[in-house]
Amino acid sequence: MTKIQAHLFRQILQAVVIIVGGLVMMALLAQGLSRTDLILENRQSALTYFYIVMLGSPQVVALLTPLAIFVGAVWSLNRIHKDSEIVVAQAAGMTRWQVASPILRLALMCAVMHLAVNLWVQPVAQRTMREAVAMARADLAAALIRPGQFTTNGERLTFYAREQVGGELRGVMISDMTDPAFPTDILARTAALVSVDGKPTLLLRDALSQQLDENMQLSILEFDQYMFDLTDFMKEDAELILKASDKYLHELVFVDRKDYFQNKEADGFLAEANARLTTPLLNIVMAMLAILAVLGGDFSRQGYSRRIGIASAAAAVILVVQLALQSAAASDPALNIAQWAVPLVVLAGLCWVYFGRGRHIGKRPPPRGDLLADRQEAIA
Repeated sequence: MTKIQAHLFRQILQAVVIIVGGLVMMALLAQGLSRTDLILENRQSALTYFYIVMLGSPQVVALLTPLAIFVGAVWSLNRIHKDSEIVVAQAAGMTRWQVASPILRLALMCAVMHLAVNLWVQPVAQRTMREAVAMARADLAAALIRPGQFTTNGERLTFYAREQVGGELRGVMISDMTDPAFPTDILARTAALVSVDGKPTLLLRDALSQQLDENMQLSILEFDQYMFDLTDFMKEDAELILKASDKYLHELVFVDRKDYFQNKEADGFLAEANARLTTPLLNIVMAMLAILAVLGGDFSRQGYSRRIGIASAAAAVILVVQLALQSAAASDPALNIAQWAVPLVVLAGLCWVYFGRGRHIGKRPPPRGDLLADRQEAIA
């Protein structure tokens, strides 16, 4: 790249980085608000909360990068053009391609990174996030131990502890409804959550168990120590079902037809696979649209608000249409072709409009002396 091209590249790169950072922070803040239940309901630490929120950032970055490129390119090009820096490029005889190439190179780099995020980074982050959320919600110690409150785990277990001192619970009551016909109530002076052979177990001391037998007689048993196994109450969260956003590309394309869930969602997986491959093209489309909005017409010191307004509306329409096509393709696989057609056709049209108007931007008229010489030659 020439010095002026490198200057244009740096200016637009700085704007894109700032805008992407701002948009991502806003998106993560909005996403984080939906995860507050991890702290409020499951009593997880702030570190776990921020860890899970940050794992959602790759998907947010991939979604917002095309928009950030458009906004950053329009803002930078408009400022540079109004400062007459593009005029210097015109005076130097730079072609349309030479002026646009720094923006398109940046867009191509973003498209490659976007593709890498879609194919590898996002699935890894989404799987890790889903596993972390499942582990947080399956943490029985956090879910059950709420001193002074009755808590439940489904409809089978009700737990109460009067208070907690250190790692010891005092005044414990457990209602086990695993067998609704013969429920069991357990009272214990103290209790502690321990692990026995890798299984979560509640160690009850000075415990009293009450249960009605088949003859409707109350059976009461006293224990110095009683091991209450919690494994059965965790089975509902044992199986982690991966969504389309959690799968790698080959898992989306090659579906196990013997699996009921995968066979049912096969069309949605195929739509997600095509979206992973086509959305990076939007980075180049948005960059080309920004170039056309600012550089696609005559120079004006009053700005290019009208062209930028039209281009902004077009950018919003393109992004919305692409998202709508992905959603519609989950029901009609034939629309996957449209996911490829929209960015490619729009990009081809923008390139034809911009590059087809001439080889140079704002060709300078020849000097007056040259004009007089041409006229004299014509008269002769």
